[in-house]
Amino acid sequence: MYKVWYESPMFLNFLYAIIGVAIGVIAAMVTYRLFSKVTNFDIASELEKGNLAVGVVVCGIFIMIGLIVGVIIGMSLN
Repeated sequence: MYKVWYESPMFLNFLYAIIGVAIGVIAAMVTYRLFSKVTNFDIASELEKGNLAVGVVVCGIFIMIGLIVGVIIGMSLN
């Protein structure tokens, strides 16, 4: 069947999913930091104050993480 264990499609799909999740999380972290650098206020302190607009933007970043992870895992399982 397969000469070595790492040639199996199940292992390769799992590996692709792990790599895709790592890339998605790194992209979200870079996006968050870039947004933090571009704006002239501290995101954490604004969230503590209850600033809804900043909360919606940060929520969008986390939704982006979920979409990226979901698409990559879904693609790797096909």
